[in-house]
This record gives sequence, structure tokens and C-alpha cells, in this order.
Amino acid sequence: MSLVSTRQPFVRLFGRYLRDEGLPVTQQREAIAKIVFESDEHLSVHDIEQALRDRAGRVGKATIYRTLDLLVRSRLVEEHDFGEGFKRYEHRLSEHPIHEHLICLECGTVLEFESNEVYGVENRVRREHGFVPVRHRLEIYGLCRDCDEGGAELPVGGLTCPIETA
Repeated sequence: MSLVSTRQPFVRLFGRYLRDEGLPVTQQREAIAKIVFESDEHLSVHDIEQALRDRAGRVGKATIYRTLDLLVRSRLVEEHDFGEGFKRYEHRLSEHPIHEHLICLECGTVLEFESNEVYGVENRVRREHGFVPVRHRLEIYGLCRDCDEGGAELPVGGLTCPIETA
């Protein structure tokens, strides 16, 4: 079974959400949803716009933003802000819907990983504080292997002590 056919039910699920909300199911909305659900990447609006241009012709950015907002509100897609000045989107219907992110500050690569330790922290918080976690987000920023081995250096940020510079 191809990736396209396994992800088609998600597009129909989005269509059902739209109808439940009294909103029209348009070809443009379906085309945007297909691109998001067929990808295992963290897509930017630019990425989606490029994919649409290759497949469905030109779709305006406003339509893409509005459709992404609807996908996020439907809880089928998650929005991420990795500090790049724009947002990225990934569907939540993968084999590993709960995962963490490693973000390379040099090339912008986003890697996913799973951590049993994070679940342990959630369970400890539940026991010690009586808090019931429903979701979490762990993002680790640094250099990916390729950028590190290529000699990239992390920028030194923060404040400089005036005593040390005098």
C-alpha cells in the first residue's frame, strides 16, 4: 500500500471536521491537507507553497495560512516555532505521534527522537505533585552531526559583563 493511499483517510477526516464546523471542503484545502499528511517533514508555509505549485498550481499564501490554522484547530496537525522566524507544521497521525525534537542552529535540520525518560518525568510529576500531564514539548537546540563535523560554531549569545571588557 502506498504512502498516498494510507494517508488519504486523514484528508477525509479533515473534510469531516470542516463540515462539522459548517465550513466548505474546497479543492485548495484538500490539496494543502494532502501535502501535510503525505509528508514526514516539518513543513513551512514556503515548503507547502512550493509543493502546491508543483502539483495543484498557485494557491495564495492567505489560503495556506487559513487552512493550516484549521488543520491545527482540528488537532490533526501540530504547529511548531523553532525560533527561525516562521512556523513549521507536522501532522499528528504518524506511527510515533509523541516525540521530541533536536533543532540544528546552523542548517535548521529538525530531527525527531523518542525518550522513555520523558515519560518517567511525567509519571514522577503525576505522583509527586498530583498533576495530570496531557502533553509536553521537549526541544533541544544545538548542532547536528554534519554541521559539527563541518566546523560550524555556535554563536556566543547573552550579555557581556562591562567589568570584563573594560
